[in-house]
Amino acid sequence: MSRQEQMQLKKSAAPYAHSDHKASIIQLCNSILPLLALWALAYAAYSISPFITVALAIIAGGFVVRTFIIFHDCTHGSFFKSSKANDRIGTLTGIITHFSYAKWKRSHMMHHSTSGNLDKRGTGDVWVMTVEEYQNASKWLRLSYRLYRNPFVLFFLGPFYLFLVENRFNRKNAKKKERLNTYFTNISIVVIYALLIWLVGWAAFFTIQIPMLFTAGFLGIWLFYVQHTFEDSYFENEDKWDFVKAAVDGSSYYELPKVLQWITGNIGYHHVHHLSPRVPNYNLAKTHENIEPLQQATKITLGTSLTSIRFRLYDEKNKTFVSFKDANIRSKKQAEASRTSPAPSDKKS
Repeated sequence: MSRQEQMQLKKSAAPYAHSDHKASIIQLCNSILPLLALWALAYAAYSISPFITVALAIIAGGFVVRTFIIFHDCTHGSFFKSSKANDRIGTLTGIITHFSYAKWKRSHMMHHSTSGNLDKRGTGDVWVMTVEEYQNASKWLRLSYRLYRNPFVLFFLGPFYLFLVENRFNRKNAKKKERLNTYFTNISIVVIYALLIWLVGWAAFFTIQIPMLFTAGFLGIWLFYVQHTFEDSYFENEDKWDFVKAAVDGSSYYELPKVLQWITGNIGYHHVHHLSPRVPNYNLAKTHENIEPLQQATKITLGTSLTSIRFRLYDEKNKTFVSFKDANIRSKKQAEASRTSPAPSDKKS
C-alpha cells in the first residue's frame, strides 16, 4: 500500500469518527442499567442458591466489559463531543470497571502510538519478546517471560493483578491530575464496597463481585491479547514502522457471534479502532463494512483465535509469531546449517 493509499484509507474513516449523543446515551443505559439489575438479581438469588448467584454474576461480568468499552471510548474522546463529558463519564465508568481513568488514558495513548513498534514496546501492551531477544536473555529473564506468557498466569491470575495492583497505584512521575484521579477512583471503590458490604453482607458481596470481576478481567485480557497476537501480526523497528500498516496489519478483525459482538462493544473491529481511534464503538462495524480495504485485515474467529495461545515469541526474520518449541527447532536448524555450510575459501582470486 502506497503512502497516498494509506492517507486515503485514513481519510475515508473520518466521516465515522463522530459521536452521536443519542446513541451514546442509549448505550450508557443498556450497559450500566442491566449491570446494576443483574447485580441486584444475583443478590436476590443468594438466599435461594449461591450457584444461581455466581451464574448471574458471570453474566454481569459481560456487562462490565461493555461498560469498559464506554470507558475506553471516553479515553479517546470519542464517546461524547464534550471533553468534560468524556472525562466525567470516563471516571464514572472507570470506578464501575475498577480502572483509573487518567492513568489508563495515558498508557493507552502510548499503546496506540507505538503498537507494532519493536523499539517502543512496554507501555500499555502485552509483553512481547523476539526470538533473538529471548535466546540472548539471562535464564531469570527467560523464566520471567515464560511465567508471564503462561496462559494460567496471563488469563487467570492476570485479572486479579489488573484490578488489585496495576490499576490501584500511580506510575512514577505521574502528574497531579493523574494522581488525584487514581486516588478519587480508589476512594470511591472503597466507599462503594463498604456500603454494599454493610447492606448485603460480605459473603453475598464477594460471591457476586469476585466472579463478576474475574469474568470481565478474563474477557478483557483475552480480547486485547488475541487482537494483537496472531500469526502474521505486524511488527517493525522504528525506521520501518508505519502507523497505518500497524493499525490494519497489526490488529485483527475478531469476527464474533452477534451476542458477543454486542456485549464487547464491537471491539472485535480492532483494526478499524487502531486506524481511527476517534470512531466510537457503535460506528466501528459500519466503518468496516463501508470501506473495502479494511475488509482485507486478518480475520480471526472464536475457533481460530484459540491458536494464539501457543504464540510466545515474535520471529523478526520470518515476520511471524512462534511458540517456544518452534523457536527452538528453528534455532537448532540454523545452528546445524552454519556448522555444515562450507567454510569460505582463503584463496585470493
